[in-house]
Amino acid sequence: MSPIPTGRLFSTAEGADLVLTRTFRAPADDVWASITESDRTARWFGPWEGDAAPGNTIKVRLVFEDQQPWYDMRIDACEPPHRLAISSLDEHGAWHLELLLSETDGVTELRFVQHLDSPDGVGDIGPGWEYYLDLLVASRDGSPAPDFADYYPSMKEHFLDQARA
Repeated sequence: MSPIPTGRLFSTAEGADLVLTRTFRAPADDVWASITESDRTARWFGPWEGDAAPGNTIKVRLVFEDQQPWYDMRIDACEPPHRLAISSLDEHGAWHLELLLSETDGVTELRFVQHLDSPDGVGDIGPGWEYYLDLLVASRDGSPAPDFADYYPSMKEHFLDQARA
């Protein structure tokens, strides 16, 4: 399989936004459940535990990463079924993510945004999010889970080219 990278990098006053989209033939409420309910996030990202409310921190298990680590993620905003903003701080730096849903005629677009301080590292970050979002698609439509080896390093140049532009 050779997935095609879709992510785009946009300069902002604060750095850059990495934006990826996926479209689902489903209502926004159903897609929202796939990105917020622990049993459903476990299928494509990892389960979470804790009191999921704005301002609170939950623990998320990254089941598709080596050793399946648990990470703290702060819920910065939760506006069902349209906007979820979360952040985390780890050894790789700060992660500021937004998942934005919009529905038209029963079709929902998920716009995934990572707010970056700089485009540094986007060649590694972009392919990872492409992979995770395709895992989300597979978890919803029953298709086989993608293989990360099909994403990285083959997609790295797509993202590095945008950072150099």
